[in-house]
Amino acid sequence: PVDVFPDLTAPTVTLVTEAHGMTPTDMEALVTFPIETALNGAPGVRRVRSSTKIGLSVISVEFAWGTDAYLARQVVAEKLQLAKAALPAGVEAPIMAPAASVMGEIMFIALTSESAGQHSTVALKNTADYVLRKRLLAIPGVAEVLPIGGDLQQFQVTLKPERLAAYGLTIDEVAKAVEGSNSNAAAGFYTEGGQEYLIQGIGRVRQVEDIAEAVVAVKNGQAVLIRHIADVALGTAVQRGIGSTNGKPAVVLGIQRQPGANTLELTRVLDAAIADIQKSLPAGMKIENRLFRQADFIEISIANLLAALRDGAILVVAIVFAFLFSWRSTAITLLALPLSLVAAILSMKAFGATINTMTLGGIAIALGALVDDAIIVVENIVRRLRENQQKPERQRESGTHVVFMATKEIQGSIVFATLIIMLVFVPLFFLSGVEGRLMVPLGLAYVISLFASLLVSITVTPVLAAIFLTSPKAIAHEQEPRFVSWLRDAYGRVLTATLHRWRAISAVSGALLLAALLGLGLAGQAFLPDFNEGTL
Repeated sequence: PVDVFPDLTAPTVTLVTEAHGMTPTDMEALVTFPIETALNGAPGVRRVRSSTKIGLSVISVEFAWGTDAYLARQVVAEKLQLAKAALPAGVEAPIMAPAASVMGEIMFIALTSESAGQHSTVALKNTADYVLRKRLLAIPGVAEVLPIGGDLQQFQVTLKPERLAAYGLTIDEVAKAVEGSNSNAAAGFYTEGGQEYLIQGIGRVRQVEDIAEAVVAVKNGQAVLIRHIADVALGTAVQRGIGSTNGKPAVVLGIQRQPGANTLELTRVLDAAIADIQKSLPAGMKIENRLFRQADFIEISIANLLAALRDGAILVVAIVFAFLFSWRSTAITLLALPLSLVAAILSMKAFGATINTMTLGGIAIALGALVDDAIIVVENIVRRLRENQQKPERQRESGTHVVFMATKEIQGSIVFATLIIMLVFVPLFFLSGVEGRLMVPLGLAYVISLFASLLVSITVTPVLAAIFLTSPKAIAHEQEPRFVSWLRDAYGRVLTATLHRWRAISAVSGALLLAALLGLGLAGQAFLPDFNEGTL
């Protein structure tokens, strides 16, 4: 699975409670607080947070990391039964929002009219709510589709106060009449001739006239209809938000995925579904599906990291060849690179990790170190083979024995050196919470890659060296490059000069260390760098 980050979703259940018109103060005291009280102390609950607005209470219940998401929802559902009894009359029962990932908003799409005025905002809203949203929610992996903008169509009854007073009616009576007019009534069935006929009173509102003809009361033997005391018409609800795309009115839909869903795969399925829906829309309606796509960010991130891996591999090849100056030795050394990467990726798959920015970042950091052990082994083997070749023929040992002894000679050094580097990353595995979720995959990728390169250097590398480097012809071609001879001579002079001036060098090093620590303390701090997703 490929994603932009490791799964950072702590098991969270979101509760939404509506009480139309209630002030935030009353909402907090009468709705939010009783629900919070019931949820606090529930098994596995780590934190309860809430946000209260006009007529709306949103409560997030966070559970301990590792809690099964569906067990968390079951715990919340049981506790809600206790909270319902404490809620005031007229408040809707709390509902649990769909299970969605923290980084689950994978796509924004917009439904718009191709030419101005061709389709009203009401038509766009109706199509978005009753066609587009319902089709997208049916796709496996989609948690929620949230529409923004457009005009919500309503049947609106505008009362005439003077007519109400004339008939002696109250607003409450009219409201009850309107509510009661929008229902069908079952009346059993009638049997005749061996057949049953269903009897039903049809009262569902289908048009404005159905409301206008509803009876409010009977005064002086005459029915008072709603049209006698009010104007009934189609209208739109009060707007609490608008949506637009490219300066044109639109209904924008945010699509959220379920935890664990593969973003790239789900995006491909959504693209196919949107293309299919587009064919059935009224002429002139268009779905814009390139507003925001998390998949684009993932693909760009992965492409950038793969480019870094590619460039790093090219640099490693060039440097290894410059120091060994032998295509045989270089090829044997570089074989550690793909073998280590394959081992790392297979191990990550076994651990259930995804290919993401952090795991690829760990591999990119390890790239230079993956060939270190192999370089040391090959260089020592080549050096011992040259020395063996320069001995009298009677004193020469077999090439395989020389390879074995050369590997054994430095085996302890490279094992300890590699283990020390791996130990530096061990503290990452003790991080908890979001930090642990983010950094552990990086450390895991790095440590596994490095351990795989160690195994390759002491198993595969010596075998290949014994096969390809032990022939007299191969050893004759293994000449030390002049560049390496010059470096050795220069290093010898520098080493001789510095050994006698260790006090000065230690003082300068200490001063530079303090300057570095001071600079680190004054530097700005952030948990993550700023990301440029390419979306405004």
